[in-house]
Amino acid sequence: MSSFRELLATTRSRITEVDPAAASVAVTAGAVLLDVREPDEIEQGAVPGSVHVVRGNLEAQVESRLPDKSQTVVVMCAGGTRSAFAAVTLQELGYTDVVSLDGGFNRWKDEGRPWEIPALLSSDQRNRYSRHLLLPEVGEEGQQRLLGSRVLLLGAGGLGSPAALYLAAAGVGTVGIIDMDSVDESNLQRQILHNRDRLGQRKVESARTTLTALNPDVDIITFDTRLEAGNVEEILDGFDVVIDGADNFVSRYLLNDASVKLGIPVVHGSIFRFEGQVTVFDPRRGPTYRDFLPQPPPPELAPSCSEAGVLGVLPGIIGSLQALEAIKILLKIGDPLIGRLLAFDALELTFREYKLVADPANEVTWANRDRIEIVELDDVCSPALDSAR
Repeated sequence: MSSFRELLATTRSRITEVDPAAASVAVTAGAVLLDVREPDEIEQGAVPGSVHVVRGNLEAQVESRLPDKSQTVVVMCAGGTRSAFAAVTLQELGYTDVVSLDGGFNRWKDEGRPWEIPALLSSDQRNRYSRHLLLPEVGEEGQQRLLGSRVLLLGAGGLGSPAALYLAAAGVGTVGIIDMDSVDESNLQRQILHNRDRLGQRKVESARTTLTALNPDVDIITFDTRLEAGNVEEILDGFDVVIDGADNFVSRYLLNDASVKLGIPVVHGSIFRFEGQVTVFDPRRGPTYRDFLPQPPPPELAPSCSEAGVLGVLPGIIGSLQALEAIKILLKIGDPLIGRLLAFDALELTFREYKLVADPANEVTWANRDRIEIVELDDVCSPALDSAR
């Protein structure tokens, strides 16, 4: 039976160890610095840009955090012992270029190399977001990213309600809401941000009350105004993602043109009777709303929900999908619906996917962003597929 000292010596004989100078050069050249220390150690300091996977979770989580097994990985712990064992584990998992940092973080810091006290979740936040923290694709780093993110909702109605609730619950740090309506009793069949006690109240204020009670971590910014050519760029500026829950074509074309000019992804959703659709218009990576719908259909082909009706649960499904797509974009995980339209039929309970492509005749593009002029579309007055009312 081997002693720990003998086991460590055997382990080190199977790996390559580097000093902090060589590790720094490797990281500058594109290597990943993998920190396998415990969370309480990370609280005392960490190397900027390092990836944190606790040694005890390494086997279960590292492949999702570091999918490229050919990339150089520099493993670091406090002093170089745990990183040596971790390096062997990575080799056994198929990573082909792994080294261990001799002396670990302590030596790195003692040599005066860059380190910082990272922003960490509070104990209350760890408890609130514990299910996120268990997901390797999210973890503490991803949760911090969500808390630092900003999402704007166009509309606090049928689609905006479930989207706002799930974004706030997920810990998206800033949620903006633009809506100029008041709560009406006919809204309550589907607009779950509101209730009977708030009939007549401005929707943005009702939404603020609900979301703040759900998660006080979230900063709610309200815009009790109509989206117009004169304010759309100012309102959108600074947000990472926009969720489109508009109920008219004027707002959607204004949103499209401003989002293309600013380079902001828009998660589009619409509903009608028993059907809904979701897609992501990212002007930097795929088609946009003008590619999808160059001209609005005539009014008789796009009646509002007040004319045609809508099943109350339908916006809950579509709005939740919009929140999901927004979170994927913020976390940079999964495959967002860029260039893909997801259509849902509630009666058949089916999803169908359609490919979207750029329209070569469309001049409102990211490449032409410096020439985009935001103008009021007064001649576009037909109602859209209803999402807010």
